[in-house]
Amino acid sequence: MSASSQENEPNRLNWRKSARSLNNGNCTEVASVSGTVIVRDSMDPETLVLRYSARSWVSFLDATRQGRYDSIG
Repeated sequence: MSASSQENEPNRLNWRKSARSLNNGNCTEVASVSGTVIVRDSMDPETLVLRYSARSWVSFLDATRQGRYDSIG
């Protein structure tokens, strides 16, 4: 399956949840294809997905690990 056809069929992607995710279903899932990271709501996987460049995603993860978002709320 080509990358472009995978993007059109999000249910066929290799979706992952965080190991720290609770079993209550309030989670996001991520998948990657063609240098893009795709994020969706695990409770409503058929709706909107968000797409980020791999570089943007890595930057977000680094900032999260450094605690830059800890005071947002």
